[in-house]
Amino acid sequence: MFIDYITLMLINMVAGLFLLADYVYRGIDSDRQKRWVPGFGITGAIALTTGLHMTFTWPIRGSFNIAFGETTVLFGILFISSAIALSLGWDLVTVAIYAFFAGLVAIVIGIRIINLGMTQQPLMSGIGFILTGLSGVCAAPTLYWKTNRTWRLIGVAVLIIAALIWAFTGYLAYWNHLETFQKWVPTPMR
Repeated sequence: MFIDYITLMLINMVAGLFLLADYVYRGIDSDRQKRWVPGFGITGAIALTTGLHMTFTWPIRGSFNIAFGETTVLFGILFISSAIALSLGWDLVTVAIYAFFAGLVAIVIGIRIINLGMTQQPLMSGIGFILTGLSGVCAAPTLYWKTNRTWRLIGVAVLIIAALIWAFTGYLAYWNHLETFQKWVPTPMR
């Protein structure tokens, strides 16, 4: 059965990237780390659930399941592990190391989306993946240089630009999906 919930995945990522930008801007060196736990947990839960479903069932056509499903699993587990680590007062360094490799995956997928002309706007989607991936690649240096305000502001800018790209893509997709799927009926009901 055809199910397209990439819109949900995109808007969840938008929320997560804005939360992460806020954390990098004013939380990474704060004494009140736990204030980001609920937001990171919500983002992670939705991403992990939708990403695993997409990865295991391939509800949409072609390699979109790989590009969006598998990266969403990585995104989700990073946010869940960050929420757990912050709630327990653990160091985020191992999460940041994992984010490096997850970020590389997103960068590779972004380049390949542009190369293959995937999605309705391959350049925008590709740049969204690349910028989101760069934030993962730069997670460990950001923890190391957390007192460097300039470095953090660059990271915040990258996160916000990525979030805005995904917001534009996601909200436009919601707008279009409501029309496109307006009369769609599941196979058992036909």
